[in-house]
Amino acid sequence: MTEKAFPLATSSWDEKEYAAIDRVVKSGFFSMGKEVAAFEKLFAEQIGAPYAVMSNSGSSANLLFIAALRYHSRYKLVPGDEVIVPAVSWSTTYSPLYQYGLRLKFVDIDLHTLNFDLDQLDAAVSDKTRAILAVNLLGNPNDFDRIKASIGSREIVLLEDNCESLGATLNGQQTGTFGLAGSYSAFFSHHISTMEGGVTVTHDEELYHIMLSLRAHGWTRNLPDPNHVTGAKGADPFEEAFRFVLPGYNLRPLEMSGAIGLEQMAKLSMIVENRRKNASLFQQVMAGFPQIQTQREIGESSWFGFSMIINPDCGISRKELVACLDRHGIEARPIVAGNFAKNEVVTRYMDHEIYGELTNAELADTSGLFIGNHHYPLDEPMDQLATALKAAFG
Repeated sequence: MTEKAFPLATSSWDEKEYAAIDRVVKSGFFSMGKEVAAFEKLFAEQIGAPYAVMSNSGSSANLLFIAALRYHSRYKLVPGDEVIVPAVSWSTTYSPLYQYGLRLKFVDIDLHTLNFDLDQLDAAVSDKTRAILAVNLLGNPNDFDRIKASIGSREIVLLEDNCESLGATLNGQQTGTFGLAGSYSAFFSHHISTMEGGVTVTHDEELYHIMLSLRAHGWTRNLPDPNHVTGAKGADPFEEAFRFVLPGYNLRPLEMSGAIGLEQMAKLSMIVENRRKNASLFQQVMAGFPQIQTQREIGESSWFGFSMIINPDCGISRKELVACLDRHGIEARPIVAGNFAKNEVVTRYMDHEIYGELTNAELADTSGLFIGNHHYPLDEPMDQLATALKAAFG
């Protein structure tokens, strides 16, 4: 495959990340330790959350907060509980819900923001709803004032899949911190990259302690004393180090990932600033192509990528547009996973229902695509994009 001049993703590493890896290699200690702890502390401080738990992926970050809610004393989610989800997201938004026996209620998206259709969401909330899992898609915050108004005084847990939206803000508050818990991804193509890695944040100390245990085998070793899982820990550290109290996993990150994360977080403000500048260039280009609908920003997006939804009546198919972009060196892909509710895994395995019609999700699925955004200026690639679109639409 030839290298694209305008790829979907590129590395923001430099000599500092490689030095961080070398530091860990020379230490001889590779499993979760002080580097991960330092990264968690820095991440929590920069995001504005009291607690952060690093894991081995953004997918695991989602799994952690769903799993932890099975054991929480107040916000417990039990099999059969209804969780409202948007119809467009990635598979690991939904899979943890299935794995814990929860019932998914799919709601359509807003074609402009690509997040929840807020009117549909408001109508979908029922006396069976126990949680709303909001996905901040492609860097764009949800309108959390509207979502919280839909919840009102009801005992409904608000959660955030923020894996694509590190650095986005709404009214000055970081996305991922509006709900009880929020997840982030540090995969290669995301805002920061720690090779593989994810983070879950929360303001709830009990949830934090449960996640600490679940992340590492369900044991008590990583819990403080006292804690919200066991109360006091045993006096004999020999026995306490191998005491298992929850049905946990091994979702621990490597020390290398924590060390890299420290360097990446130092670049986050630069990364988001440049992505936002690139978004302005993209909007200028797209103003000349009314045949294509782009994402409308809510708050301050961190612009994971640039979406395009083609008007079905414009005379060109998505396949033709993707081929034209490819000829001009521009890599493209579907909008996340499109209308996820139509996937075989949902129809065959997941306890679910679809609220109303998923008209917009289906249009994003069949006529949508997105191209990449990066931490460096995209002046020349945006000129390429303009040239490609002029060629596509004649």
